[in-house]
Amino acid sequence: MSSSLFRRFTVGFAALAGLLAGIRAADAVTAPILVADVDSGKVIYAQAPTDPWYPASITKLMTTYVALDLVRQGKVSLDSMITISAAAAAEPPSKMGFKPGTQLTLDNALKIIMVKSANDIAYAIGENLGGSIDNFAALMNETAQRIGMRDSHWYNPNGLPDPRQWTSARDMAVLARALIRDFPDSHDLFSISAIQFGRAVMPNHNGLLGRYPGTDGMKTGFICAGGFNVVATATRNGRRIITIVMGQPSPRERDVKAADLFDYAFTQSAGWTSPTLDALPTSALPQPPDMRPFVCGGKKPPAIEDGPGALTAPGSAAQLIGGAAANSPALAMAAFSNPALRARSLPPRAPLQPVAVWIGRNPAEGQQILDAQEAQQKAAAANSRAAKLEAAKAKRLAALEAAKQAHAERAERAQAAKEAAKQAAKSAPKPAAKVAAKPAHALPRSASAYTAATTPSMPEAKPGKGLSKPAPKTVAHKPAPARKPADKKASAEE
Repeated sequence: MSSSLFRRFTVGFAALAGLLAGIRAADAVTAPILVADVDSGKVIYAQAPTDPWYPASITKLMTTYVALDLVRQGKVSLDSMITISAAAAAEPPSKMGFKPGTQLTLDNALKIIMVKSANDIAYAIGENLGGSIDNFAALMNETAQRIGMRDSHWYNPNGLPDPRQWTSARDMAVLARALIRDFPDSHDLFSISAIQFGRAVMPNHNGLLGRYPGTDGMKTGFICAGGFNVVATATRNGRRIITIVMGQPSPRERDVKAADLFDYAFTQSAGWTSPTLDALPTSALPQPPDMRPFVCGGKKPPAIEDGPGALTAPGSAAQLIGGAAANSPALAMAAFSNPALRARSLPPRAPLQPVAVWIGRNPAEGQQILDAQEAQQKAAAANSRAAKLEAAKAKRLAALEAAKQAHAERAERAQAAKEAAKQAAKSAPKPAAKVAAKPAHALPRSASAYTAATTPSMPEAKPGKGLSKPAPKTVAHKPAPARKPADKKASAEE
């Protein structure tokens, strides 16, 4: 085997081994799932419930707890003004896009982060309530420990990627119970189907709201490293269930799996043998897995909201696995992975009921600010158009001037070339005149080529007699050789 062939074989084998290792790593990742009863805190079903996981925007539930806790302590109020800083405005989407200096009430800010999941607003809440993001993160960690969360580490209030920030399904269930228990007056904050800002209506990213009967909260989240997460609550016949699903490859699969878990949980009773959230064992994983290669890969990140879907395959998990199997969590989870369920989606969403939010202290002030901003935008747009027209006009004039200048330069070069040609013609030496060589005895112009070499002279007229006879016409013939005249008289007569 040649060295080049061996090298190609080695590289190909290494690539195949890496691919298989990646597949094994993907198969080894267990996405956290937890279903618990809200009132008792009993666990109905758990899968990797304490494994560390990147929370993404479900972080905003922690931010909301800290904010509501500060209101409860009297340090701030829901009417306190939140100012958007330049740093907050620079946060990446999802965001409201408010300009630095914009103000809004804490109440509106919390509604916006629960529905729109706006990163700029969550960042502004952290800055304004904590004095800085680091101080607010410290408040988040102190509060988390106080309410019984033990697997979470917080470094920012919006959940944007930070390798140091993670939580667990168990901790999020603890947080959800604490929000429901400690702030009953804020219950509606987690079930708003949409907000309306000006003329814009923004639906909640939670795909269970208005689709799964009884859903009344709470929050979704997504980053490539953590996949699609949801902390959801639903109530049926007076019983409230918390379902946490993490690390899903799409919002549709996340929502369908959560709905099936609710169906399963409402058929179960959390007996005295069921463990509590506090009794769940600590995970052995030192840090969260990175789901980016399996969720996003090299492609564009999936959309946060997959829109209203149609029910494409009927039946819930409990119906598919049958009544007897419904009592087995292992069989239930096997049914959740059934290919028949992978194509399912939830029914279309119920009509939205938007809740108005605004900037400023009240709707009237907010409308005035919006009107002023709209007038400024129109003026800026008009100025921009005028500037573009002026620039286009200047460009055309410059082009015309350049064309004229180019034409003048071409004419000048042509004239210069013409003058140079004339000058060259004058200075060039004249050619020698062709002079025809004349014979030694040139004939006159009127002479014939056959005229005799010696022309006899006219005889003298004799006195008393008329003119002499005309000389006979000369006939063209070859000249005879010259002869010597016999005598003088004969020569005269000829």
